[in-house]
Amino acid sequence: MSRIVFVFLAAILADALSFGQVNVEPNTALLNEGDRTELLCRYGRAINYCRIEIPGEQKVLNLSPNWSKTPGFTYYGSGLNAGQCGVSIERVKASNNGQVKCSLGVEGEELSGTIDLVVALRPQQPIIELISKPNRDGFFSENTEFHARCSVRDGRPAANISWYIDNMPANKRTSPLQVVATPTHDNVELSTSVQDIQWPLTADDSNRKLVCRSHHQTDRESVPPQEAAYIINVRYAPVHQPEASVYGLYLEHTAIVNITIRASPPPTIEWNIDGTIVSQGRTEGRYSAYEPQYVGNDEYNVTLAIAGLTLEDTTKTYNLRASNELGTTDYHVRISSSSKPPSSSLDVAAIVGIVVAVAVLVLIVLLILFARATGRWCFGGKSIKTPTNETEKQLDSGNAAHHGQNVALLETPNGITLLGASKTREANGNGNGNGHGQNHERFSVERRVHDEDDSFEYGTDRESSVYNPTTKPLRNVLMGQAAEAATPDSDTDTDLLQRGNQLGIPESRFSRWLPKDQRELLEKQAKLLSGRSQAVAKAAPPATPPKPNKHPQAATTTTTATTTAMMTTPRLPQETEI
Repeated sequence: MSRIVFVFLAAILADALSFGQVNVEPNTALLNEGDRTELLCRYGRAINYCRIEIPGEQKVLNLSPNWSKTPGFTYYGSGLNAGQCGVSIERVKASNNGQVKCSLGVEGEELSGTIDLVVALRPQQPIIELISKPNRDGFFSENTEFHARCSVRDGRPAANISWYIDNMPANKRTSPLQVVATPTHDNVELSTSVQDIQWPLTADDSNRKLVCRSHHQTDRESVPPQEAAYIINVRYAPVHQPEASVYGLYLEHTAIVNITIRASPPPTIEWNIDGTIVSQGRTEGRYSAYEPQYVGNDEYNVTLAIAGLTLEDTTKTYNLRASNELGTTDYHVRISSSSKPPSSSLDVAAIVGIVVAVAVLVLIVLLILFARATGRWCFGGKSIKTPTNETEKQLDSGNAAHHGQNVALLETPNGITLLGASKTREANGNGNGNGHGQNHERFSVERRVHDEDDSFEYGTDRESSVYNPTTKPLRNVLMGQAAEAATPDSDTDTDLLQRGNQLGIPESRFSRWLPKDQRELLEKQAKLLSGRSQAVAKAAPPATPPKPNKHPQAATTTTTATTTAMMTTPRLPQETEI
């Protein structure tokens, strides 16, 4: 409750104060001579009259919305009943600078307010004063601390100062801006701005223009900022520079070697060509040294002429020594008959070529990986494993131990496996063959069921090779040829089947399809080899029938031992894949 009462009392007090004082807009008006402006005084109640006094005007303005008696000055505001008293000045004069006073008549009393009217006065031209003095010739020495001061006098308001070197911000050490009031004879107060700048001079500062520029309220597009300038002159020894190279000289012609150096004052030059000294303005043999030519900004063009340039001249080292009263500097120059210097970086064409070559290489690698992964193009035919030397030795030892025994083909997902006679019996579930004699064993081929999916077991698709309707599987071709060629008395059948690569079958780990012409050629080769093996079998002597055994018990023991020996299968190659 007490808080509400406090707020209410504060509102009443603020309202009372607003009724007791005059508000002005603006508090300060900064204008240029000739500008138009409006000044306003306000009160919280209706006023009886509005009277305004302006510096430089001889009479007081009594203003009302209903009349205007003074040219160039009119009433400004919403009316006397609204408590507003203002004036509109059509053109501000320099004499109007000062305080504008407004007087408002309220219920038998008069209230007043003031507005600061500042009419800007353009300052004088900036002045640069040298604190550090040059020599009598107007030159500073290198590494001398340069110190200058810029002053902008009689401005209203005070001007700002900025420093430039050759139209670029100086970025040197400057002092804070100082503003000093300077009253005039007519008691008009004006302002003077002062700022210092300093830094150590180098050879690069020579012949540069130092600019002090003032910024003021009176600046317009048609009236640019005022400025002052000073040219800095520095004396220094010849400036060192990296080794110079001159290209494009013609052999057997007079070669002109130019080099530009900087120095102040002018330098004296001397050439040293592999021990041959040539001073400026002199000639030694085929070498002539010219006087340095001034080209501006403390730069001098130094020239050496070589009559009848030879290839040996391009291998020499040319040393130039430049001297003046402040020091001596040596320069190294190399010359060449090449049209242009060797490029240390690649040009655009080389970069584009490299990018294209890399892109093509990446594309080729991706295509190879894709073809290998999908079995296309040159990877369409899969390799065939052939027996190694160790495997062939094991086959030869197995053939020697089981001379005359048949060998079977066992089809696997990876090709055809060769089995010995004992393994054949084991696979077929019997021992000696019936119907072909006691010494002849039945030839059998154990085939794998084609409906079984063994792609997961062997990590690949058995029929992933490229299929052609005019071909047939190589596995079927060899199985048929092997069945036709197999005879109980043939010892070469096993060698034929174990050495399938004699048919010229390409290596492949998995089953594959053969073109028709290649399959027909393999069939012919197989028939020729099988016919040769049959001829050898017919030429072999007939087997002698075994004699009857007089001791049945011993015969039984012998038969058991023979059976046991025949059950022992020699170590054969795991797979002969086609």
